[in-house]
Amino acid sequence: MRKSRFAGRMFGALALTSAVALTAAACSGGGGAGPSTPAEYAAPDSDLTATITYGLWDQNQVPAIEESIEAFNELYPNITVNLSVTPFSEYWTKLQTQASSDTLPDLFWMNGPNIQLYALNDKIEPITGAVDAGDIDPSKYPESLVDLYTVGDTSYGVPKDFDTIGVWVNKELFERAGVELPAADWTWDDFQATATEISTKLAGEGSYGGAGGMDGQTTYYNTILQAGGEVIEGDSSGYNTPEAQAGIQFWTDLIASGGSPTMSQLTDTSADQWFTSGKLAMYWGGSWFRSALTDVPFADSVDALPLPQGEEQATVIHGVANVVAASSENKQAAQALQVFLAGEEAQLAQGEFGSIMPAYEGTQEAFVASMPQANLQVFVDAVDYSRPLPVSANTAAWNALESELLPQAFSGERPVAEVTAELAEQMDAALAEEPR
Repeated sequence: MRKSRFAGRMFGALALTSAVALTAAACSGGGGAGPSTPAEYAAPDSDLTATITYGLWDQNQVPAIEESIEAFNELYPNITVNLSVTPFSEYWTKLQTQASSDTLPDLFWMNGPNIQLYALNDKIEPITGAVDAGDIDPSKYPESLVDLYTVGDTSYGVPKDFDTIGVWVNKELFERAGVELPAADWTWDDFQATATEISTKLAGEGSYGGAGGMDGQTTYYNTILQAGGEVIEGDSSGYNTPEAQAGIQFWTDLIASGGSPTMSQLTDTSADQWFTSGKLAMYWGGSWFRSALTDVPFADSVDALPLPQGEEQATVIHGVANVVAASSENKQAAQALQVFLAGEEAQLAQGEFGSIMPAYEGTQEAFVASMPQANLQVFVDAVDYSRPLPVSANTAAWNALESELLPQAFSGERPVAEVTAELAEQMDAALAEEPR
């Protein structure tokens, strides 16, 4: 998503749409009619001999994973773990082929937009047995993230990391504009006023206070939730409501005021690129964005604020989960690794690298300390008011509709209410065709 993190975890709307569409094609053939029935579970004896494959998409995380596998092999010396690292741009295409032929990696990374398709098509193993045995404790992970990987009443994935959304700040631009940094309890009005003031004062150098864009996870999903609305409610779209319209209007107003680059400018240069180039004072971005800020010239001036509040406080949460292939011929070994990676020891080791936030309770200290001048604690604290990334069994279908229609509202080409009503109607039709 993610973009260093979502192209490693999270993803832009276009990447997301492509990924889910490919997975939909995979899961439509060769799968079952519904979610898996949990297989019998038992932790293996220490002398279990097996070779398993662990599929992932982020080469940067390999050193931490290899360290965890070494620790895992102290418990299970005869389980060989082979890593299969596929770039995110190719990951879902490869998984498509593997899913259709039941040759998925024994253990592999899964994201929220794809979990329902794989679960409903009987491609991944529920974690029910490990939970019932006490080997995985869901209470140790953010509840909203556990919910994301639960389909029906069955949980399928163990969160390995998570991300929330905050406002990344370039204090240099605040100083040049002579504008004070907002307080942590700021509101929508505060953000709008601050963004417009900075844009006005720095217009001569082509810098802006804030920025919209088409990444729902970092922008309009959050404002819809903060307005008291929903993106998706059960089997229906939430877009044709006053609350969702208020969440969209927030960004239309920001662009109209000059507090953000235009939609045309944002199409040419995304908001994150505006920020890393030193031309944007405030960027709504995920915790994963931290890794993109190490070498920027203004790194010492980076700070973070919680999202401004609307009618309520809310942020989208997402994270990668480890899932076991239902077709694995070495399921017991794969589940043993899944359980180990879910534990505190492995999560702490992952957190020590500082670029992502491990999901296990109390293991985020290294991430927070990785940029001492910035208040990265805001991303951890945001878990308390987080809501799962909006997904369905075929998220791609309505993501494509968002990408097609919402720019017309953000640019002011058409009224927000008119665009969201059309989006809701078409989204409802797409949702009606989804597998159940």
